[in-house]
Amino acid sequence: MAVLCVMGVGRTRHAAETVARSTALSDAYARANKAIAEEESLERKYRLDRGDAVRARHAMAGAALHAALKDVEARGGAPDRDLALRLRHVHDEYGYAVLRVFAAVDNGDLAEAARINNDDVDRIFYQLSAEIQAAADLHARRADAAIAELRRVEALVFGGLLTAVGVGAVLLIGLGLLVVRYQNAMMAQADRHEHAARHDALTGLPNRTLYTERLEAAMRARDAVLSVMLLDLDRFKEVNDTLGHQYGDELLVQVAARLTGEVRAGDTVARLSGDEFAVLLPGADVDRARALAGRLQERLHQSFVLRDVTVDVEASIGIAVRQVRQPDAGTAEAADELLRAADVAMYAAKDTKNGAVVYEPATTAAPPSRLLLLGDLRRALAEAEELVLYYQPKVALASGELCGVEALVRWHHPTRGLVAPAEFVPMAENTGLINLLTTHVLGRAVAQASAWRAAGWTVPVAVNLSPRCLTDPALRDRVEGLLTEHRLPAQLLRLEVTESAVMANPALATATLRGLHRLGVRLSIDDYGTGYSSMAYLKQLPVDELKIDRSFVVNLSGADDDDAVLVRSAVDLGHNLGMTVVAEGVEHAGQVEALRRLGCDIAQGYHYARPEPADHLRPWLQPAPAR
Repeated sequence: MAVLCVMGVGRTRHAAETVARSTALSDAYARANKAIAEEESLERKYRLDRGDAVRARHAMAGAALHAALKDVEARGGAPDRDLALRLRHVHDEYGYAVLRVFAAVDNGDLAEAARINNDDVDRIFYQLSAEIQAAADLHARRADAAIAELRRVEALVFGGLLTAVGVGAVLLIGLGLLVVRYQNAMMAQADRHEHAARHDALTGLPNRTLYTERLEAAMRARDAVLSVMLLDLDRFKEVNDTLGHQYGDELLVQVAARLTGEVRAGDTVARLSGDEFAVLLPGADVDRARALAGRLQERLHQSFVLRDVTVDVEASIGIAVRQVRQPDAGTAEAADELLRAADVAMYAAKDTKNGAVVYEPATTAAPPSRLLLLGDLRRALAEAEELVLYYQPKVALASGELCGVEALVRWHHPTRGLVAPAEFVPMAENTGLINLLTTHVLGRAVAQASAWRAAGWTVPVAVNLSPRCLTDPALRDRVEGLLTEHRLPAQLLRLEVTESAVMANPALATATLRGLHRLGVRLSIDDYGTGYSSMAYLKQLPVDELKIDRSFVVNLSGADDDDAVLVRSAVDLGHNLGMTVVAEGVEHAGQVEALRRLGCDIAQGYHYARPEPADHLRPWLQPAPAR
């Protein structure tokens, strides 16, 4: 019996050391895998919503990965140290690729960012994640084997204890009980380590590792439908930035509780990283997934009480549904494909503000198409061959003479053909390319006006400015540089802005417009009547021209209808403020006659001409009788 106890102690100590070391290494690798997953998630987020906060969180995730690898080096043997060193080198390569993505996003080249992500970032990420997960699984298996060994020793010692009872060996019984308690303590510690390696420390929810394991297991069931959801909090950053991380952590804990309270017993709610959660719904079809998404949004849209403050957040949910017909479909690649589909749907929900979006092939087609179109637009701006200007005449109603043109950009895409401005101009506005596009249009328009002047024709050219341009402090100097370069008098350039663009930032917009007006540039309020129509601001702005929106002209037929009353009011207001008044959208002679009676000065629209290339305007450059 003594020999048995001594052997039990030795084997227990060895097994316990193996359990402690292997569970600690498995935990370190799990933390490394969580960190690289968070880096990947933040890299995707930066492509949609770039900002210093996202980059800072990405850097913190990278630091967490290196800290986890440092633990591996401290606790592991030579193979783990070699692996940790190699993972550091691969992660450095990953970090360099991500920095290239960030730089492309900062430059507005989202197509290049997508290319780097697909060619380099994803490839290195999957290599890192696979190797880290394999190492974590290896040490988890070693810990499981050591726990099994502890249980075998426990059974052996208990058998010896029963024998000892028969012979009255009380001392040996005490020694045996001590060994058993030690074994139980080691197994409990191993269980805690294993739980920590597969659960989120803050919320207690399963982490990415456990979620993926359960997803793969669910996908191995034959003929089983399942749904996955990815959920991201849209205003979480505001809570963290405004109130602090302690409030942000409390919000995440409450979100986790609300999500868990809405799902079934067999479903899995996991926290993947940051403010990103996932839900696994075995046996749920698209209708059940939609219904749950609606309930989750309803719960999350209710206010959260965080200590002494109340906050509200919104959530975007992506849903992917898969009908599994092959029992071997639960591979890592298949699970990752399904999660990617849910990820695409989630960002589509963010982009469209729809709350919840179900993945469909069209869902994946839109974002890459948009990214490619953005990349093509940036290339077109650099090459300056595809983007051309069309010009629409502005005609004096009294004489029929040409009194100016409005420059309108058109894109002759090499494969898509003519891309409408309504498709790419708002896209440029939303991504920061609008300043480059405006500079391009200004340069072309000023050059064309200068060429006409050199040929003996004095033609004022109007260019539209976006709201972002009015907040660009370099706009005035850029315009002055173009006028100087092309030797064009400033009064031959007219810049058009909308009321809403001015009202978005009245102080800065007014300062910008005054700076341009001091150069001698003429200014125009475009689409008058559709915005704020504040007479107080109109009086303060250095505006020379008022353009009545086409919506007030399209139904104009006489001098006494409602539209005529509105047009007469706009004409009187413009004249009283010393402005010339232009009517847009003029399409037939009846509108021309009505505008003349109402005292409007200038007309522009299809009745006179559609926007045309510069060389098609030669007839308009002749006197009216010759035309």
